[in-house]
Amino acid sequence: MLSVHTSPLHQPGTGDAGGMNVYMVELSRALAELGVEVDLFTRCRGEGLPPLVELSPGVRVRHLHAGPRGPLPKESMPDLVVPFSLALLKEDRRYDLVHSHYWLSGQAGRIASVGWRVPLVHTAHTLARVKNASLAEGDTPEPELRVRGELQVVGSADRLIANTTDEAEALRTLYGAPAERTEVVRPGVDLRTFRPGASQDAGPGGGRAAARARLGLPADAFVPLYAGRIQPLKGPDVLVRAVAELLRQEPGLRHRLLVPVVGGHSGATREGTAWKLAGELGVTDVLRACPPVPQERLADWYRAADVLVVPSRSESFGLVALEAQACGTPVLAAAVGGLPTAVRDGVTGLLVHGHDPVEYARRLRWFAAHPEEARAMGEAAVRHARGMSWRASAGRTVDVYRAVGGGGGAPPPPPPPHTRWCGEGRGEV
Repeated sequence: MLSVHTSPLHQPGTGDAGGMNVYMVELSRALAELGVEVDLFTRCRGEGLPPLVELSPGVRVRHLHAGPRGPLPKESMPDLVVPFSLALLKEDRRYDLVHSHYWLSGQAGRIASVGWRVPLVHTAHTLARVKNASLAEGDTPEPELRVRGELQVVGSADRLIANTTDEAEALRTLYGAPAERTEVVRPGVDLRTFRPGASQDAGPGGGRAAARARLGLPADAFVPLYAGRIQPLKGPDVLVRAVAELLRQEPGLRHRLLVPVVGGHSGATREGTAWKLAGELGVTDVLRACPPVPQERLADWYRAADVLVVPSRSESFGLVALEAQACGTPVLAAAVGGLPTAVRDGVTGLLVHGHDPVEYARRLRWFAAHPEEARAMGEAAVRHARGMSWRASAGRTVDVYRAVGGGGGAPPPPPPPHTRWCGEGRGEV
């Protein structure tokens, strides 16, 4: 597997790390449980990590020296595709198949698949033409270079894996992807991490009360949660405006409203933009900024919330929506991309067409006024999420691999004993 611009080891919710990072890690682990050994190649950023990190049995993260050893903006990454590919082709190991993630890795995958004479499977995760059709006001469109790059990858890959039928349709209509080379494989959720409260928390609202106690949240608060990167595409401005509208409609709710925003700023997003808007609208007192957290801690945030709010303008799937549902929390989400697949409207949550803050406020007001109905949605959400495991996703992915002749083969040999560390001045080890 290839991931040029972000490492599987990076904390989701920071920088360019998000759902794709979770996808690669969880899919790789599930593939390994099915007997498929996976090497995840990413760029060395000088973080002091060894050239090889065993993520779990059968899954290794390998760092390649390509370009400067340090963080780079995504806009600079196209220049690293060729150096990354050349470093990859120097690897003295035999692989059966290359699976690339995001268009930059797809470009490297095109080179590697030709050099190694193995099939290329590609998962786009996001598409420039889809994102550009849903830009927030003032947001920067994806460049034409990316569009051209995506067209090249679509034309070269032996198989394209789409998260949903909507994404598969976008690949066909916007990029000319042949239907016979496009497969739909739904992502999954880690049901061991994301689950309702433990048995000792049992009882009406027991799991939620225990999670709130661990997080230091008031037991009687109304808690709509935002979890994800803070960037225009994810719609944090919609949430802030909806909160202001909710308090205009229901001023008496202010004394118990608490809106945690769990995530970090991404890419070129100006830090503080969402908070500046909150200040202008007079709602900073009910918002709480929280840094990105590991998956186990994030599960507690889901359990503690009354509802997860996902107001994204574009979303290839929306893993956070599935994670929250697995924890027993209903979801209020935009009816875009894969979210209508992740959320059953009216059953496990509510979907909003468009991004009108007034409509989001109206739905939030419903959740605040109907806790019993919301709890029933949360129970249905758990059942819904249990049917979407990573093991099932891995099984479908193996079918795709076999269809292009990428099954079987000997595992790669161990790494050579004398290699450079992924850090400045570490020398030889």
